[in-house]
Amino acid sequence: MPARFARPEVGTDEGGLWAMMDRQETRLQRSPFAIRDAGLRDYVQEIACRLGGTHCPDIRVHLVRTPMFNATMAPNGMMQVWTGLMLRMDNEAQLAAVLGHEIGHYVERHTLDRLRDVKSRTAFAQFLGAFGLIGMVGQLATVAGAFGYSRDQERDADRIGAVLMRKAGFDVAEASRVWANLVAEVNSRPEAERAANFPLFATHPGAEERAETLAKLAAEAPGGETGREAWQAKIRPYRREWLAEEIKRGRREESITLLTRLIAGGPEQADYLAARGEVYRLRAQEKDFDAAIADFTAAVALGGETPEAHRGLAYIFRQRNQLPEARASFQRYIEAAPQAPDVAMIRSYLEELGK
Repeated sequence: MPARFARPEVGTDEGGLWAMMDRQETRLQRSPFAIRDAGLRDYVQEIACRLGGTHCPDIRVHLVRTPMFNATMAPNGMMQVWTGLMLRMDNEAQLAAVLGHEIGHYVERHTLDRLRDVKSRTAFAQFLGAFGLIGMVGQLATVAGAFGYSRDQERDADRIGAVLMRKAGFDVAEASRVWANLVAEVNSRPEAERAANFPLFATHPGAEERAETLAKLAAEAPGGETGREAWQAKIRPYRREWLAEEIKRGRREESITLLTRLIAGGPEQADYLAARGEVYRLRAQEKDFDAAIADFTAAVALGGETPEAHRGLAYIFRQRNQLPEARASFQRYIEAAPQAPDVAMIRSYLEELGK
């Protein structure tokens, strides 16, 4: 691990980049996308510091509310972690794998290498967008075109990330699982749409190669902690919000693949079942309503009240003209979530259906 980086002189290319990143960081801090929960941010910051070692004082974690899988680290130490990524992490070790990978890019100064390859002003603006508000509005294809690391740089970052995980006491085997899970989501989409939705795959090593490499790195020093219980407890208060954002993302096949995996990994399945039921309901393909009813019913049976399950059932019953069932489910939704923003609309449905 190299020594901490001194702040470059403002008059240099690198110093100018740092100054621009500082301005982007200020914009990020003021953005409505920024999560201002100090407890969650400090928790992720601590994991990053365990990995970063002597670079810890220079790493500043920012959590960003957007349902895509992404994390970045700028040359000035600004790190972004998106909620779509955190939703997909099963444990601390998986998050550490991603953070360690980004720290690997940082300590090897890959971002600066990429900057030197950027020639045009348009490409430079896109490059900056990878760390700023462009990235947060989801223009990933544009950003990836300007910012993608080389495959050798990605391999280096994987290797460094594994070393950092091992030193911090995390189970390196979890790194390959992160990649395998993401590949499964990508493969659920029609082939023609995969590259457009996941442009970062264009610059990463092939899935099989990466899985094999990460598995070998894990085998060199097996064991370590996963931190599953701590991670699940920490994200529990945010899970329904993140699931709602995942549903709004509109990538039905990817969401079903993700939620099916999360359900299988239980034990707290009710929220995931309700979310998958809603995805099935919105997709509305053949037999999707039956699958949605099964998920909603299972979520309700598990307890730990999930209002969305009652609402989803009500919508399906209403569409199928099962009016008594629709009325009962709408009423249960209002009782379970009396302050929900759509309660007035649901009451209008009840009046329409009669009491």
